[in-house]
Amino acid sequence: MSTNITPQDLEKVVPQAEDFLPLLGTDYVELYVGNAKQAAYYYQTAWGFQPIAYAGLETGRKDSVSYVLEQDKIRLVLTSPLQPDGDINKHINSHGDGVKVVALWVDDATKSYKETIKRGAKSYMEPTVEEDQHGKVVFSGIHTYGETVHVFVERKNYHGAFLPGYMAWNKPYETKPTGLKYIDHMVGNVGWNEMNKWCEFYAKVMGFAQLVSFDDKDISTEYTALMSKVMSNGNGRIKFPINEPAEGRKKSQIEEYIDFYNGAGVQHIAVATDNIIETVSELQNRGVEFLTVPSTYYDTVLDRVGEIDEDLEPLRDLGILIDRDDEGYLLQIFTKPVLDRPTMFFEIIQRKGAQSFGKGNFKALFEAIEREQEQRGTL
Repeated sequence: MSTNITPQDLEKVVPQAEDFLPLLGTDYVELYVGNAKQAAYYYQTAWGFQPIAYAGLETGRKDSVSYVLEQDKIRLVLTSPLQPDGDINKHINSHGDGVKVVALWVDDATKSYKETIKRGAKSYMEPTVEEDQHGKVVFSGIHTYGETVHVFVERKNYHGAFLPGYMAWNKPYETKPTGLKYIDHMVGNVGWNEMNKWCEFYAKVMGFAQLVSFDDKDISTEYTALMSKVMSNGNGRIKFPINEPAEGRKKSQIEEYIDFYNGAGVQHIAVATDNIIETVSELQNRGVEFLTVPSTYYDTVLDRVGEIDEDLEPLRDLGILIDRDDEGYLLQIFTKPVLDRPTMFFEIIQRKGAQSFGKGNFKALFEAIEREQEQRGTL
């Protein structure tokens, strides 16, 4: 991942974003998990991530262990505790495996901290410098919804494998990447009537702007509903949809998430590919399970979205959904939850010009989720 980009290199594509906090991209996503070694094996084997760095007893860290994996511009950190007490254990006891840190790559972590704190952010980590023989990194951090935090990472003066305190992790074996490119967006689920509060947080504290809004008329089925707003920074590299439950006849997927996660948190990570048919075929071959929609979805989908470059048959075979907006179309599919609790999942997305989020697929998607909820007995 190149560290030579500056905020001036990135075009502003969301003009209404105040953008006093220039973000260069997502630096990494850290999950607290019960068994980091086995989770790392899963993301390597099933998803095609490559091992790049490690921290643990061998590097002098006594209380926890972390494995770092990378695929193109996506970096995952999987962290487990080595002691019976402490914050990581509490997080896992409360939430199960889940995202703790959404780290944001910045040019100036001290400025990022000061700008957000003076606008009302709650401090997670004051600016801190860590260094080793490969250079130095400046960190700072703030709290967001639930127990999720944003850590600002300034790494322009660092040239090691990942961060100070980590050693290069020599590949125990090779796995072929699956074509994943970067994080397109990350969705947060929050409690009843909390969506606007957190959208205002991203607008006021971080200078984001609202791209789009969906209400319960847009996202509802016979049984369940939810509300969603999408917040973006100025260059569009960071997009955070925020979901809250809405009144319905039965328990929505957002309520189910909040019940099992025990609060607000990251619901799904949308990862981009340039060839969704190849990527999803490979992921399915490796055992990743996806939600399916009835085959009748494909009988009329082209009437709704118009002509597309892809042949419809492989999309039908794989269960990939299609939607169109004023700028083009997109292809998307959603995994089943990748954890024991019905909480976090992944979306695979290929954009062919479209900048939207698949509004035309919401009903089919949510009915698919409801079928899974019914099997779990949580609908």
